Amino acid sequence: MATTEAREQDGPEPADDPLHAEAMATGSLYDQLGGGAGLRTAVAVFYARVVQDPLLAPWFAGIDLKRLKSHQHAFLSTAVGGPDVFTGRTMAAAHAGLAVTDPAFDAIVEHLAATLRDLDLEPGAVAEVVERVEALRADVVEHD
Repeated sequence: MATTEAREQDGPEPADDPLHAEAMATGSLYDQLGGGAGLRTAVAVFYARVVQDPLLAPWFAGIDLKRLKSHQHAFLSTAVGGPDVFTGRTMAAAHAGLAVTDPAFDAIVEHLAATLRDLDLEPGAVAEVVERVEALRADVVEHD
């Protein structure tokens, strides 16, 4: 621990600095996910789960998963407060005509949440990601 004299010169130690503590507690979801590398891992684990799910697999048959993972990484980076590198179509345009159902959307959300929990993301952060994804339901799910 720094001496009082050193603290006065250098400022408080991080553990004693309320601004540092607040920044750590409220870091972006991107940072909490481990930045770009952590997000790449999350996307890879997520799609490994999705393509194995019998309900979801038909939507991904014949899809270039490498390209899809790249798009998903860019989209999620922006969605969770990371670098804004997403240049793809809107969610509605990207999912138009795919006949995505509520049960399929629910399964996607659960796979994402399970992936994030397995990667040790804090429960509150998992809930925040799920909330952000749920907000996109109307743009993704087609209703008759």
